[in-house]
Amino acid sequence: MSTKDKILDAAEKLFSDNGFNGTSLREITSLAEVNLAAVNYHFGSKKELIKAVMSRYMNELSPRLISTLESVQAKDKPTLTEVFSAFVEPLLALNQFRDNGTSIFLQLLGRGYTDSQGFLRWFLTTKYPQVIEHFIAAVQKAYPELEPEEMFWRLHFTMGTVVFTMSSSDALIDIAKSDYEHSVRIEDVIDKLIPYVAAGVGAPLQDIRQ
Repeated sequence: MSTKDKILDAAEKLFSDNGFNGTSLREITSLAEVNLAAVNYHFGSKKELIKAVMSRYMNELSPRLISTLESVQAKDKPTLTEVFSAFVEPLLALNQFRDNGTSIFLQLLGRGYTDSQGFLRWFLTTKYPQVIEHFIAAVQKAYPELEPEEMFWRLHFTMGTVVFTMSSSDALIDIAKSDYEHSVRIEDVIDKLIPYVAAGVGAPLQDIRQ
């Protein structure tokens, strides 16, 4: 394994376990068994290392996700459940790319929000704009009455729900096992999440103050 891959693997594990803010470069170099100069040589900074870790996953996820979203858009009258379900196969395919890849990626994505990594959100939306564009286009086709401002709010709330759920997925799986004697996998968490967020985005337009 190359030095660069050793650093990426160590960073991925520590970032997903402890968060971006809670992980130091020294901890990464210690786990990777490399020196700090190697990180600076290959990545230049911690921010660039974070981007590289996320890009490893996004480069795998993005083409699959765009393809499934295009399939939804091709339907005459897609539903919001179909729009959100388009994420399932591409996300689960990450398990073929990396061991436990789906869970790790979703935890990393959650860390990008809970750790207030604004630069990472900017990086993902600017480097992979087609994913956002196809997603918004699919939502618009499924719910054409939804105006842009209302869509902004609903998708913002949806992202908050997804991030909270996925950043705490390990705890949720443990609770399901201990409190309800139900063995739950990350796939099951995603399946439970989809109808909930689809219903929220698809809620009837109304003024609750009336």
